[in-house]
Amino acid sequence: MITPELQQEYFEALLCKKTEYEGIFYVGVKTTGVFCRPTCPARKPKFENCEFFKTAKEALIASFRPCLRCRPLSHPGQVSPLVQMLVNAVEENSEKRWKDMDFRALSIDASTARRQFKKRFGMTFVEYARARRMGIAMKQIRDGESVINAQIASGYESGSGFRDAFSRIMGTAPGLLKEENALKTAWIDTPLGPMIAIADDNGLYLLEFADRRGLELEIERLRQKTKSAIVPGTTKPIDSIKKELDQYFKGTLQEFKTPLILFGSPFQRQVWDELKKIPFGQTVAYITLAIAIHKPSAFRAVANANGANQFAIVIPCHRVINANGDLGGYGGGIARKQWLLDHEKRK
Repeated sequence: MITPELQQEYFEALLCKKTEYEGIFYVGVKTTGVFCRPTCPARKPKFENCEFFKTAKEALIASFRPCLRCRPLSHPGQVSPLVQMLVNAVEENSEKRWKDMDFRALSIDASTARRQFKKRFGMTFVEYARARRMGIAMKQIRDGESVINAQIASGYESGSGFRDAFSRIMGTAPGLLKEENALKTAWIDTPLGPMIAIADDNGLYLLEFADRRGLELEIERLRQKTKSAIVPGTTKPIDSIKKELDQYFKGTLQEFKTPLILFGSPFQRQVWDELKKIPFGQTVAYITLAIAIHKPSAFRAVANANGANQFAIVIPCHRVINANGDLGGYGGGIARKQWLLDHEKRK
């Protein structure tokens, strides 16, 4: 049952196209007969013409048809066929340096590719392809290849051009490359919106909702702390967390096994360890968490440590609420927090 208060909240989220409400509700528009996701770019209906649903299935049963613009039956932010085609093209021919004529040969508008990649990855397609080339060059050098061979494999005829491009993206010259200088990043589509994962071959460094406030600064701090370039790609930990998240949202997984690389003070690590002990489907209060780590007066510091958690869902800070039963804060948005708690309680 969606209360009148929730209906008003959802309508405000619809007007403002709030991404943190993705997957939380769907809106049926009585005048058109279609149903949309909260961030649909179409013209907004009047409140009296809206009918709100918690699932796409409910909207379908109510005889609404899916909107062709926002495609509510797919994951929000899901990669478009054009983006997927170009990503595959980069993987098949990583040394290729793309020009407008290459887009025309594929019947693709270069500006459309630029816009869609900017929305998806925060960089244009040309920047993505260049970063991917440099990431592959980095791996080759780390595996013992000479700098000149990596340069040629990356499609650079000029040694100085290769060094300049490499240094600009990786933060160091290719000849000074060290083992720890590479982290890979990938987007993961989920029912609640896309998430960003960052990892190396050993473990996951970050997992956050892509629209989390301050995420760019968080990633920059991680880059500086690890003295690493962060480039598009995948690793075994990224593949692992993708599979585990898919199982989690399907309701078949309660405990994550993907290895995590944790940065934080001893106090923060103590809080995060305690968070992982909260049983699936249950909640605890901040004060209870403080008592559990034998620091009952430090509940505000516990709340701050919760906010510093860089592994959404995996380290379940969403299971911590206020002593009076209110949800409290959550970096991914209160609506998502409520959805996650409801999801876990259903299992």
